[in-house]
Amino acid sequence: MLRRFFFKVLLVPVAVCGLLAVSGVLLAQGGSEDAFERVKEVQERHTERLMAIDGVVGTGVGLDEGRGHAVLVLLERPGIGGIPQELEGVPVHPVVTGEIYALPKPEGKPGGGTTVDPSAWFPRPVPIGVSTGHPDITAGTIGCRVKDANGNVYALSNNHVYANENRAGIGNAVIQPGAYDGGSSPADNIGTLFDFEPIVFSTSANNVIDAAIASTTTSLVGNATPSAGYGTPKSAPLAATWNLPVQKYGRTTGLTKGKVYALNVTANVQYDAGTARFVNQIMITPGTFSAGGDSGSLILANVKGGNNLRPVGLLFAGSSFYTLANPIDAVLSSFGVGVDGN
Repeated sequence: MLRRFFFKVLLVPVAVCGLLAVSGVLLAQGGSEDAFERVKEVQERHTERLMAIDGVVGTGVGLDEGRGHAVLVLLERPGIGGIPQELEGVPVHPVVTGEIYALPKPEGKPGGGTTVDPSAWFPRPVPIGVSTGHPDITAGTIGCRVKDANGNVYALSNNHVYANENRAGIGNAVIQPGAYDGGSSPADNIGTLFDFEPIVFSTSANNVIDAAIASTTTSLVGNATPSAGYGTPKSAPLAATWNLPVQKYGRTTGLTKGKVYALNVTANVQYDAGTARFVNQIMITPGTFSAGGDSGSLILANVKGGNNLRPVGLLFAGSSFYTLANPIDAVLSSFGVGVDGN
């Protein structure tokens, strides 16, 4: 009897430990906000160690085959060794992204499947989603028109499009189209650089946005895309969620559609000035969603109902397989502005 009692007592901690381990896995597999937060914490605890592995360019939180949460490890190429199968009970999935680059350099002819050419010169007020840039860069995209509490209006794009990777000065010209597409200053000026978030070029940095705004007027910049695009965005932002259908209209690939693949992405992004680490990013698939020259495009929800055309992110980087975007809330709050839309 005494032996049986001790055996039962010993079973209790074993059972408790087993339940704790199982509950951790179940949390990771769940679809709740608590499950996401748990996996996010695990991801962030291990990101430095994972990114120290040669060939690892980032991490994120995605969904596994069972639609639970998983830690994603972003790889420069296939065959990278040393990637664990799980971390603290959370499944780990390697994802080949290739190297991730900021996308200021146009690639090929603009697309979009229509006769509208987003790289062309447009009559003023110019539409959003078309070629633009600082005179010293090639070309990027006007994301949207934004406004502050006093009614001042600005054109929104990336730092590397309007501020030339921190090199530009406040008051520098912003042109449409970009220099690569034949634009020049002062003939093609649509505004002047008003503010930008500096990019910290370091693999230990915690950059969140690559963004800049140019002071302009409603007579120089409109708030809708050309007819080939999605039209006028809504003003109220929408937080990204897994598999959320999204769309954008940009200088190079025109109107494209995709879906959110990963959240809370940490990634090393290659610029002309060096490598910059970004955190809390959104990753979008497929690879055809964007190309060089689409930097600065506004990413919107592409769903039925009231959430359609709500801003989700600001496109700034990508690879042949995925696109990276800043959360739009972080961009807007940084400058104290809102999207000037419906």
